[in-house]
Amino acid sequence: MEAIKLVGFIFALSLAVLVQSLEAHIGEFDEYWQKRAEEARKDALEAYNPDPKTSRPISIRAFTGEVLDGTNSTRRQLHMHKHTGPCIATNPIDRCWRCRKNWAKERKRLAKCVLGFGRKTTGGKSGKYYVVYDPSDNNVVNPKPGTLRHAAIQRQPLWIIFSRSMVIRLNQELLVTSHKTIDARGANVHIAYGAGIMIQFARNVIIHGLHIHDIVAKPGGTIRDSVDHLGFRTRSDGDGISIFGSTNIWIDHVSMARCQDGLIDAIEGSTAITISNGHYTHHNDVMLFGASDLYQGDKIMQVTVAFNHFGRGLIQRMPRCRWGFFHVVNNDYTHWLMYAIGGSSQPTIISQGNRFIAPPNLAAKEVTKRDYASPNEWRNWTWRSQGDLLMNGAFFVQSGKPLMKKPFGRLDMIKAKPGTFVTRLTRMSGALNCKPNRKC
Repeated sequence: MEAIKLVGFIFALSLAVLVQSLEAHIGEFDEYWQKRAEEARKDALEAYNPDPKTSRPISIRAFTGEVLDGTNSTRRQLHMHKHTGPCIATNPIDRCWRCRKNWAKERKRLAKCVLGFGRKTTGGKSGKYYVVYDPSDNNVVNPKPGTLRHAAIQRQPLWIIFSRSMVIRLNQELLVTSHKTIDARGANVHIAYGAGIMIQFARNVIIHGLHIHDIVAKPGGTIRDSVDHLGFRTRSDGDGISIFGSTNIWIDHVSMARCQDGLIDAIEGSTAITISNGHYTHHNDVMLFGASDLYQGDKIMQVTVAFNHFGRGLIQRMPRCRWGFFHVVNNDYTHWLMYAIGGSSQPTIISQGNRFIAPPNLAAKEVTKRDYASPNEWRNWTWRSQGDLLMNGAFFVQSGKPLMKKPFGRLDMIKAKPGTFVTRLTRMSGALNCKPNRKC
């Protein structure tokens, strides 16, 4: 209880100090947005677990990562899934739903499948289905019924699906309100060549099965952000997905590339997030968790990154972390040019069962990168590697106390498999080509 009170004080102080940051993209921080920000702060403190470590150790095999010569493939292309055999669901999230022939009639079963820190996310499970049939985004002040923007701003919970394949070019950032699922299974849906998705001061959102690429910054203007409120937005950043002051978020099976800023950003006290089964390519700054070394409100940030493939053309930030607690588990890092996992402001990073394949450049073999701190300072940060498979000369610089002396809770921490399993665990990452009445 004392820990929660302390974090609450830090969070409130951070909000007061960084009001300009808090109002990012909101041209007028009026009573409506003030209320949403206050509700979001309460949601975040409620979702935050002040001590994800428990008295019971994580159940994981005793294994250590080695620099291996190799029989494993060090490069693979995963842009399109061409698997034509029996349904293969090789990780625990996918096993929950993918190989069920009636998945299209039981779409909301997906809400039972999330693991990790975002495990309580249910999205629009309690609401009706909303079918998007119109890919246009011509009117951001009065969105047309049948469009994704019209669905995303509704007050009630909704499970949003698509009548057909489409490319949606957003004229301004898409503002998603609480209790929504955007479920693109059964259609080939691209958010591309326009603005990205913004989840701001919201809670309980699932994004599944989208292709998000070639996102650009937009100048802003008057945008409807809910059915009963219009607001002026400043220039957007060009992120693919931006999570801002939001709680209980699950991003699953997305394919993302070439956004003007980041692919996925989670900032301003966002917490209880799981990012899983994604496929990421051709980008510089991939994921940013915590935007400022001054904003201690991000100490409540807890994020799971699981079963993703970080693929061709990536440079850095997979992810880059500040302040919070980050579990990076069973991901496949086949490409980076600078580094894979980085951070500043004393984040806790637990890397378990990942595969890291270093680039040929001898100066870029290190998986980790610490910014704005001397070795005497960062040596106390908890960055631990357990069961990671380190290949082609990759090495992970650990710091803090040994992991074996710091057991973790069973609910928020996904049980890791050895890094040698990763190719199989991430084989079907990215947006899937699901067909009704067939196993996905």
